[in-house]
This record gives sequence, C-alpha cells and structure tokens, in this order.
Amino acid sequence: MRVLLVEDDDRVVAALTPALRRAHLTVTRAGTAAEAVETAPGADLVLLDMGLPDQDGLTVCRRIRERDGVPIIAVTARRDEASVVSALRAGVDDYVTKPYRLAELMARIDAVMRRSGHGVPESIDHVADVRLDLGARRVWAGETEVALTRKEFDLLSTLVDADGDAVSRESLMESIWDTSWVGASRTLDVHVSALRTKLGRPQLIETVRGIGYRINPGG
Repeated sequence: MRVLLVEDDDRVVAALTPALRRAHLTVTRAGTAAEAVETAPGADLVLLDMGLPDQDGLTVCRRIRERDGVPIIAVTARRDEASVVSALRAGVDDYVTKPYRLAELMARIDAVMRRSGHGVPESIDHVADVRLDLGARRVWAGETEVALTRKEFDLLSTLVDADGDAVSRESLMESIWDTSWVGASRTLDVHVSALRTKLGRPQLIETVRGIGYRINPGG
C-alpha cells in the first residue's frame, strides 16, 4: 500500500518512515503543501501534518478532496476541539494527535482503510520468531498465539519498533503509562518480566544497565 507522508519535520520522517516500511507500506514523503497536492493522486493513504510551512493543512486537505477521494489521516500536535472539528469538516477521515504510539497509528490506518473500502494494509512486525500484528494487536511466539494485556502489547511493540536500540526507562514510562514518576518504574519491570514469561523467550528483552531495555533479535 502506498502512503504519502506529508510532514516538514525531518526528525518525524526519520522516526516514522522505517516503522511504516516494516509494516510493508511504501512511503513517499512530501515536505510542503504544494508537493502534497501534486503527489496525493498516486497514494492509497495520506498522513497529513496540519502545520506545513507554505500552507495550512486544512487548505491542503480541501484541495486534495476537490479531485481525489484518497483516505486522509491528520497527524498533528493540534489537540483543541476547534482544530479537530475543522479538520473533519475539511475532509479528513481520522485525526491522530502527537505524540502518538505506533500501534495506535497502525490501528487507525487499518480502521480508515476498512471504512474506505480500499482494503486493509499488512501491519506485521517480526523479531526472531515473534510476530506482531499491529493492527489487530495480536502476537505469536513461533506458531502459538500469546495473549497480552494492552500495556504489554504497547511495551513489546515499542521495543520492537526501536529495532534493537536501547529505549530508556523514562521514555517507556512516558509513552506507555503517560508518567515520568520515578516511583512508577517498578510497573515497567513487572511488565517486562511478564512479557519474558508469556513469550517463553527470556533473552528476547535485554536489560541495558543504567538506561532501560532493548530487543535482542537473536534472543
């Protein structure tokens, strides 16, 4: 599936593009409103930042809608109700606020594609013999499906998305539990322990002393 990522922030593009490609999505980037309007007709889905340097995202959405019915998901830091309502009225199919979790974004993509009748994209991620379906939020270890809680799935998908890089305890607590309280970090350790046990692969999630955790692809 072809995704047009309309985003002017290089850091966001660098972080999101590899994750989308691992979900078997073909990604094209547009950094301006003009590029977005020109490129949209060749896409199956548009991820649209609403704060572009040359034109507001609302205008971009309306211009795309004038000639194309491609599904559009607004991906933006604008959280106020007026911005959400304006974007929906301009023609976006869904609205995701930054910062967001990859699993949430993939679930929104799946839902929008189902509603649009364009089909559901593959959203499968792998590490060793563990397979994650990000859209359906299901996990298999080998041929066995493993039942995870919501937080366990979010934790595993976040670590897998880091592709072997260490993820700090602070980052995990903020992204998954929406807190930076040091005393809550015991919760993280409990969830890591549960994942190791449920997956039956205790070496898959490594402790990085003084930092946090990382996925060990050979674990």
